[in-house]
Amino acid sequence: MLEVKFYDNVDDRLLKFAVIIAKSNGQWVFCKHKDRNTYEVPGGHREKDEQILDTAKRELKEETGAIDFTIKPICVYSVKGKTRVNENTNDETFGMLYFADIHLFEEIHSEIEKIILMDDLVKDWTYPLIQPKLIEEAKRRGVI
Repeated sequence: MLEVKFYDNVDDRLLKFAVIIAKSNGQWVFCKHKDRNTYEVPGGHREKDEQILDTAKRELKEETGAIDFTIKPICVYSVKGKTRVNENTNDETFGMLYFADIHLFEEIHSEIEKIILMDDLVKDWTYPLIQPKLIEEAKRRGVI
């Protein structure tokens, strides 16, 4: 069983991921990885010595082709339980959740096959136990 929690802040050293809920012209932005048949919001791993905001900006550009956007932090989230990243059920991994409004895209050159713009949320999530909860929290906090 996975548990998703939310925090206003944690020690920066704990932040391993940046996830970006994105919209463009009022539509949701979702990514389709080349190796999957499902969709997800942009995001990824923090690189060594990288500021978490820089992680978010880099991942947003790599995964959506966004070259003109505004981005703002929402909150810290964590995922507790066994996942691709967590080896044990008691492991808890932390990430920073952002919101971005994308104004301009360029061609994508990454592991992402394509992006889609949607009026509604996708039904076929890559991470159905995590990412819909991140969007719910952003709505609850009045960010989207």
